[in-house]
Amino acid sequence: MGAFILRRTGVMILTALCLTFVVFFLTNLFPNLEKLAKTQGNARMTDEEVVSWLDSNGYGGPMILRYGEWLGVVPGWTREDEETGEITGRCIDFGMDPADAPTRCGLLQGDLGFSTVSDDEVGNIIGGRLQLTGILMFWAFALMVPAALLVGVLAGMREGSRLDRSLSTFSIASTATPEYVSGVIFIVFLASSTTGLSPMLVELGWLDSGTLFLGSARSAMENITFWNFFLPVVTIALYGMGYIARMTRASMAEVMTAQYIRTARLKGVNFRSIVMKHALRNALIAPFTVIMLQFPWLLTGVVIVETLFNYNGFGWTMVQAASNNDIELLLACSIVAVFVVLVTQLISDIGYVFLNPRIRIA
Repeated sequence: MGAFILRRTGVMILTALCLTFVVFFLTNLFPNLEKLAKTQGNARMTDEEVVSWLDSNGYGGPMILRYGEWLGVVPGWTREDEETGEITGRCIDFGMDPADAPTRCGLLQGDLGFSTVSDDEVGNIIGGRLQLTGILMFWAFALMVPAALLVGVLAGMREGSRLDRSLSTFSIASTATPEYVSGVIFIVFLASSTTGLSPMLVELGWLDSGTLFLGSARSAMENITFWNFFLPVVTIALYGMGYIARMTRASMAEVMTAQYIRTARLKGVNFRSIVMKHALRNALIAPFTVIMLQFPWLLTGVVIVETLFNYNGFGWTMVQAASNNDIELLLACSIVAVFVVLVTQLISDIGYVFLNPRIRIA
């Protein structure tokens, strides 16, 4: 097991280096750098002025050298103004004595750079946004996974029955309905003061005023309540649970037709005991990988929900960084996304080995 984890970790590090270099290369193409120079400098810059600005701000060197500076394995660039004698550099903060500046300042040193749009350190921005999305991910995951497993197990227990067809139809419908559709439906029916359930409940006297739920999760960034956080959570959970439920249903139906299950039923073992003690563990092996794959999707794929409900989390920040050509922030978002994907894949592989003893024997 130790050798297996070391091999996987080595492949993970190599993959991370390759992916981050690809992202670094794409974000540092000359059109993006030219747009950055004209945004930070003057929109009417000539080509020569653009090249001069990029060179004086550390964007003019070879791509592989600047990638090494960003990683922190190569000393950061420095420039000295010929007229004023002022020394600037990647590792020299405003007002810092150049003699006190560190030699390297990159990803390995925990320095993610400075946002050109927000005028703040990228680490501060990423930390706050990750915390917001992490809370949303936790509650969506806590609702999505148990509900999906319950639906899948109930459908797979009685393959071909009316219950199976009903739950399978629900699973397909939930997966086929995008978040921007289900989210709007929830807002109209549950968070509107003019349409849906809220006016009816007010007329019946079951609701004093306002709406059943809040259609915006902006206030949840400061104080989470059931009223302002339920709709984004259920929107994400409903879309993600269908795929897990379908995988669980297929795995459960396959296990229920296995020879050892038939033998147990012929021996007169209670059906509930067969499901709980024999079928359930083997049926959950395949959905485990699918469940682990939900983490990267929840991290970066909830931007639609975050935008719809005005919740400024990590996905929203990554899209804004790409839209505003905020290169340092976009690179930081990319490395976080790559890290989450690779770590969840590693956990998935290790967990699969523990769940399926035949993998260890092989």
